[in-house]
Amino acid sequence: MNVINCTDLTKTYGRHTVLDHMSFTIQENKITGLIGRNGAGKTTLLNIISGFIHETSGHIEVFSEAPFNNLFVSANSIHIDDQMTFPPSMNLAEILKEAESFYGNFNSELADGLFNYFSLNPKQLHNNLSKGMKSTFNMILGLASRCALTIFDEPTTGMDAAVRKDFYRALLKDYIAFPRTIIISSHHLNEIEDLLEDVLLIKDGKAHLHLPISELKEWAVGLQGKKSTVAGWTHGREIIYKQESENRTFTVVRNNFNESDKQSLKLDDIELKSVSSSDVCVYLTGSDKGGIDDVFNRIESI
Repeated sequence: MNVINCTDLTKTYGRHTVLDHMSFTIQENKITGLIGRNGAGKTTLLNIISGFIHETSGHIEVFSEAPFNNLFVSANSIHIDDQMTFPPSMNLAEILKEAESFYGNFNSELADGLFNYFSLNPKQLHNNLSKGMKSTFNMILGLASRCALTIFDEPTTGMDAAVRKDFYRALLKDYIAFPRTIIISSHHLNEIEDLLEDVLLIKDGKAHLHLPISELKEWAVGLQGKKSTVAGWTHGREIIYKQESENRTFTVVRNNFNESDKQSLKLDDIELKSVSSSDVCVYLTGSDKGGIDDVFNRIESI
């Protein structure tokens, strides 16, 4: 069953197109990573899925219903981000109590356990928390609600490395105990890739790649060797990334080499290098203006 069906989804603000005819589906009971650079449209997409804003054109269904201002979608989903606000008169304990009355699957034991583990003060006000502690409290709310659709938009903002590690472990353990559909938008793919089952990579408002994380880890390969020799092997292939120095090159291409190719590459003194899923995403969403080294090369040539 698909929890989210999205077809030709477009969102514009004036003349600016944020989402451009985006189409994808997300199945139930999977953890999907939403990956993309700043400005790619991640937050806008998540806001539409959550029913906070309306699409300009196209079609989207969440739980087979249009999500905008939909009470059923709201009752069965939760959207956690660093812009969350709560009534200023309510302390943290009162916020959790209200969440328990709204979300049918809310697990108060999990909330209390995490609350105590992270040493939060139940009498504190959300507005008075540090940025990192706000993210920690929001994370507790998101996990304990156990919604059928749980969205974490950059959930670890302000958290230190130890707390981020605890969050990822808590998320995985509770997902195993209570499976549901989880979307995580994050700039730390290298930190979360072991949690993910699928990755949705967006670039310039389009769905650039949508595939299992296991396939993404094998999606590209690096060829390292002499420029002329590597050029012969990469001719006609999509070059994702290239770094050159003197007569040597490291070139990343789509990994569709068979065993015979690999043997021939070895005979040509070309070394195959694995490329991390995080680096693949960086290369695929990179600017067409060249790498940062090009900026300094142009300066030096003036």
